[in-house]
Amino acid sequence: MYLTQGLHRSLQRHPGKEALNHLGDSTRRSLTFAELVPSVARQAGALARQGVRAGDRVALLAPNNDYLVQALLACWWLGAVACPLNIRWSAAELAHAVADSGAELLLVDETLVPPANPLDVRTVALERFAAEADSCAELPDTRTGDDALAAILYTGGTTGRAKGVMLSHANFWSACVARGAELPNSPHSVALLVAPLFHVAGLGRLLGQLVVGGTCVTLARFQADRVLDAIENHGVSDIVAVPTMLQSLLDAPGFRPERVQGLTRVAFGAAPMPPDLLARALDSLPHAEFFQAYGMTETAGAVCMNPPENHRAEARELGLANSVGCAGLGAEIVVADDAGREVPRGAVGEVIVRGPMVMRGYWRQPETTQAAFRDGWLRTGDAGRMDASGHLFIVDRIKDMIITGGENVYSGEVETVLRAHPAVAQAAVVGVPDARWGESVHAVVVLRNGTTADVLREWCRGRMAGYKCPRGFSFVPELPVSAAGKVLKNVLREQVRG
Repeated sequence: MYLTQGLHRSLQRHPGKEALNHLGDSTRRSLTFAELVPSVARQAGALARQGVRAGDRVALLAPNNDYLVQALLACWWLGAVACPLNIRWSAAELAHAVADSGAELLLVDETLVPPANPLDVRTVALERFAAEADSCAELPDTRTGDDALAAILYTGGTTGRAKGVMLSHANFWSACVARGAELPNSPHSVALLVAPLFHVAGLGRLLGQLVVGGTCVTLARFQADRVLDAIENHGVSDIVAVPTMLQSLLDAPGFRPERVQGLTRVAFGAAPMPPDLLARALDSLPHAEFFQAYGMTETAGAVCMNPPENHRAEARELGLANSVGCAGLGAEIVVADDAGREVPRGAVGEVIVRGPMVMRGYWRQPETTQAAFRDGWLRTGDAGRMDASGHLFIVDRIKDMIITGGENVYSGEVETVLRAHPAVAQAAVVGVPDARWGESVHAVVVLRNGTTADVLREWCRGRMAGYKCPRGFSFVPELPVSAAGKVLKNVLREQVRG
């Protein structure tokens, strides 16, 4: 199990097939597998010339493009550890990750060189690195794999310093193959990599395409008009989207069903999918099959998938579209109480997971790693419930649960009710300190058209228990989101609390 295996298989089976297609602002670059494999071998040689050895960490700072993909593959070809970094981080956050990883080298996109300059690490522009690699001899593939460390992915750092999640070749391989066994991925598919490759969803999709020998199309950033163009004119059949991306795509002035007829599969995850948005997407893209992937960085991607059949009309009537599916192949999932014991079906508890896709631990943080596990089970930090048929429903992040007057309020439930109001485009719910109740429910809302807090408060009172209804409202033009598309509730709490 090594992550470059798909390259060798594709070179043998279809060398002339397009492997990478980068859609730049004014340029397009394309590589077949016959061109990609020797290029990766030369870039591995260029890494070695820079002093990188097997097991060394290589930091990468770039938007999604073909240079970044090749550099990632070159790390694994050489046996090095890839550390892709969040391009939206501040210089201080980047400095922490670079120092923490002990990276020997930083490969950085030329557009991001200024914020990378203060970092105490040898830095080379990715484009120049790729050009210099052309003069390097091709190195043989080390075929490093199994339990060897493949990547350190840094979590978002929304609750403190970002942690480096250690993922092995076997972790990634297990996640990819389990997903492919349940939802087979055709080698003829063309996947749009617009979810960032420093995020496990984007990186996992790249690896899934490499395993089967499919084509990858890269865009540096999500822009609805560029995504529509990629689907319409570049054969994109497969996309991974977070809910905010999907909503932007459907809201785009240029969206027309005939432009996206080639899109046959939509995977979504990374953040809760509002039911109204899902219904709209299913109606707008009736030719595409939808499935939800549930997982986290610490599980190398999805451990649970809600398949296309659960998004069809009859299953939607049963509420199965609101689930994240059943435990995926190779994964065990339990909803547990504070002592780690499984709770009765239908009761809410913490979702815990184990299986071959679960991380090796947090880089250089043994105490944090120990706290993340209980008796071999990874504690996800998600509150969920499981029905009698094994379908898992995520109700909230445990840290986002609001306790008001001794009652538990799950923010996702309140957000769903708010979004059902025709004037509400987006909503996020957080807890704020309250002298009487401990915490009170506060809603931060993006409006489609005008309404008032009183109208929304009455709307909620007619649809849920009084203690769940927001006591306070803030109206904003947009919600703060991470590069992975998740609403940054820690930022909202700070804003609301002043």
